[in-house]
This record gives sequence, C-alpha cells and structure tokens, in this order.
Amino acid sequence: MTEAVGYYIVKLDVKHGGFAGAPTLHLDLGVNAVTGQVSGSAQIKQALPPPYGTTIIPYVTGAILHTGFGQDTLLVHLTGQYIVSVPPPAIGSYLAHFSVALAVAKDWNGKGSFEYNGHVITDCTVKNVSTG
Repeated sequence: MTEAVGYYIVKLDVKHGGFAGAPTLHLDLGVNAVTGQVSGSAQIKQALPPPYGTTIIPYVTGAILHTGFGQDTLLVHLTGQYIVSVPPPAIGSYLAHFSVALAVAKDWNGKGSFEYNGHVITDCTVKNVSTG
C-alpha cells in the first residue's frame, strides 16, 4: 500500500480470535495524514439476542503517533461515548465510555485492544477491510 497523503478513509475490523461469541469492533475512520487526527464511528457486534447484539458508538476521535524508528508503527488511540439504556424493570440511561488502542503497520493491519462499558477485550487482530 502506498503511503496516503492528505485525508483518507480506512475501515478496520478488530477481533479477538480466542473464544466463540467474542465481540467484534468495526471502525469507520477518516484520517488526516498531515495532522494525525482521526475521527469516525464504531460498532461493536456480539452474538447476543436483540437489543444487546449491536452497540453503536456514533462518534470517536483520537490521534496517530509514530514510533519513528525501524519499521514505523502507527500507534492509534481513540475514545468516544455512547448511550446505554437500562433494561426493564429499571428506568433510565447513561453515557458509557469507549476506547481503543491499536498498533498497526502503514497498511493498517496489526494488533489492538478495546474497552467498552467495563468490558476489556485484549489481544485482538486488526484487519484493514477498506475497499479500493
């Protein structure tokens, strides 16, 4: 993959392959290659009955840092918030926090982890699923 310049879009799948039914994170990101700023949305899917199978994080933001030595690794950190509705018989909702940390090569493939609503998913494989 050639090095991107300017602004580009990247789509990533972040998966833990260790156990069946593990949550999968899908990231749709816009990257400003000049400033290193990243923003977009995230979706966590898990094999659970509705309404629990899909969690949408409408806005995530963060930055890319470069290791700058040897084979350059992109260190990406993103954060966001989303609304969680409390299941009946309780009433209400609250803002839950989301974060993801990735260590990827210039082709956006690598390793990572993510955290949402108290769940920490580590030792994940990051795969670039962008088309084009």
